Order: sequence, then structure tokens, then C-alpha cells
Amino acid sequence: MRALRRNPWKFAYIVVLVGILAMACRSPASPLRETLTDRGGAAGGAGAPVQELPASPTPGQPIDLPPLPQASIPPPITRTTSEVVTVELEIKEVEARLADGIGYRYWTYNGTVPGPFIRVREGDTVELTLTNPADSIFPHDIDLHAVNGPGGGHTLSQAIPGTSAAFRFKAMNPGIYIYHCATDPIPLHVSNGMYGLILVEPAGGLPEVDKEFYVVQGDLYLEGDRGDKGMRQFSMGKLIAEDADYVVFNGAVGALTGENALKADVGDTVRIYFGVAGPNIISSFHVIGEIFDRAYPEGDLSEPRLNVQTILVPAGGATMVEFKVDVPGTYLIVDHSLSRLFKGAVGQIVVTGPENPDIYGPVN
Repeated sequence: MRALRRNPWKFAYIVVLVGILAMACRSPASPLRETLTDRGGAAGGAGAPVQELPASPTPGQPIDLPPLPQASIPPPITRTTSEVVTVELEIKEVEARLADGIGYRYWTYNGTVPGPFIRVREGDTVELTLTNPADSIFPHDIDLHAVNGPGGGHTLSQAIPGTSAAFRFKAMNPGIYIYHCATDPIPLHVSNGMYGLILVEPAGGLPEVDKEFYVVQGDLYLEGDRGDKGMRQFSMGKLIAEDADYVVFNGAVGALTGENALKADVGDTVRIYFGVAGPNIISSFHVIGEIFDRAYPEGDLSEPRLNVQTILVPAGGATMVEFKVDVPGTYLIVDHSLSRLFKGAVGQIVVTGPENPDIYGPVN
């Protein structure tokens, strides 16, 4: 016991794991028990403590919560030399609007879904610090797909509540990459909002564009019926069955529509950094009424494909697309697996400016 107390991380792990196993034994039909059984009785996976989720509330009256804030995109990198770049992330649990009358408690990096857009240059050394407040429910960490090293940073960034963890990595491969929490159970953390994109710009930079947008698709799994109002909670059973209640852009239904729509002007060249966090569902990314002049499959920025209508992006993957908007109007961003429109997978780009009948217009 004295040896365990000298290692508080191991001690906390054992205490939490014993509690989980006891809870699973008391609830024979629980999804968590099924998960443990499938794994041969061990929490396994990422090697971090697993905790019991709070009891689920009974769906109730519609709830009015503020929308999730949106992360901004840092400006393009203009320097021509590599530097040490400092990134600071803080875990924040945020209650926000998921859909009309429906609230959800998100787990986030810095309070947004997706988390901050991290922008570095090929050859940079990144020093990342992750802080997990004492009032967090879970340990958390980060796995960046731009990292060359075990766990993508996960093995060096695990932070139990009330602590911080830091590590460094060299950005060696230019591209656009997903990052996400990799604490067990990983899909729970991802579905709850712990994901974002990191851009490693090529050493020579990217071509200049007029507008850059940041869009990440994710899928959410809720206890109860999809339309139940009030504060909702995560469903492990639906996640394991891959039965998503919502498939959304930037964390919530309507996050990129109406007043929140992306905006551009006629003649602008638009660049969209698009990722799919999952945890389960891939995307057939499409903008209705546009053709991607250049699309970069798999997040590889070295060789674009030209004149692409729809690009497939896997869970845990990303792409960059560019196109010029020639005609005013509202363009829909969709996952072209179109039934997902009913689950929230739609955004808007509102383009203003003069009509261009030579390119598009009615027959007089």
C-alpha cells in the first residue's frame, strides 16, 4: 500500500477501476458491463482510468441554453524559419445547446467544439501543455495525428483532475490532421466534443486565399428518444451499436446555419479545413452548388486533385478543399449520405455580391 501511495496515478487508477467493476457487477444489463466483458474483464485500451458516468436524468421540458462558441482560425504563417511554438489547452466542461430545446454537457478543449485550430509550420517544435481542472469528471489527454511518437502525445499528456501535463514534438509532416482525447473509453471522449484540427503548413507556405473556414463533423449518442427535450446524456449502448442520434458540424445542430452561417463575397477563393472526428461515422463531404477546384485527400497537402464534386473523409481523417465562389446565394455544406441532414449534418455558406448570369441564372 505504501508503494501505491508513492505513485498517486497508479493508486487512483486502481481505486477507480475497482469502483467501475463493482458498478458493472451490480448492473448485469449495463452497456459498460457488456464492454468490460467484451474486453475480457479489463478496462484496457488507452491505459487511463475509466470512471462511472453520472446517472441519466429523465427527459423533461425544453431547455434554452446558449450555443457553443466557435473557435477562430489563426492567420497564415509568414515566417520562413522554424520556431518553438507554445500551445496551451485547458479542459472545460460546457453546458450548451445541442438542438432545439435540447441541452448537452460537452467536454472540450478551451471551451469550443471543435477545439482550437492549431497552426504550425513544417519543422516547428511544438510544446503543448494540457491542464485538467480539479472539478473535471474524468482524466483527459490528447492524441494529435500530426505527431510521430507513441500514442501521438497521449502517453505523455495524461492529466488527472487538478493536474497539468506537457510534452513536445517536432512537426515533421505537412498536412491537416485530427487531434482528439485518447483517454479510455476513447469514443466517449470524442463523441462528447474532445477533438479538433492541427495544420502543419508546408515550409513554403500555402497559396493565399480570401477566406478560410474550420469545420469538423462528429456524431453523438443520447439516452432516450432522439427528440426528447431537456438536458440529455450520453448512451454507451447506442455508441457501441453505432446508432447516432445526431451527426453535426461543429458540435451542434445549426452551428453553421442562419446567423452562424459562414460568409464570403462573390469572387472570393474559399478554403475549408474539414475533419471528421467520428467516433464512428465517415463523411461524404460536399458543398451543394460548388465544385472543389482543388481537394487534398487524406490531408496530404503535396498534390491536390482537381475538379472534385465530393470527397470521402474517414473518421479520424481530414481534408482541405479550395474553390472560387462566382455567384451569390446560400450554399449548403453537407455529408452526402443525405439522410444525415435529418440528424443535423448541414451548414451554410452565404455569398453576397453581384449576380453573374453568364455563369448561373434563369432563362429569360
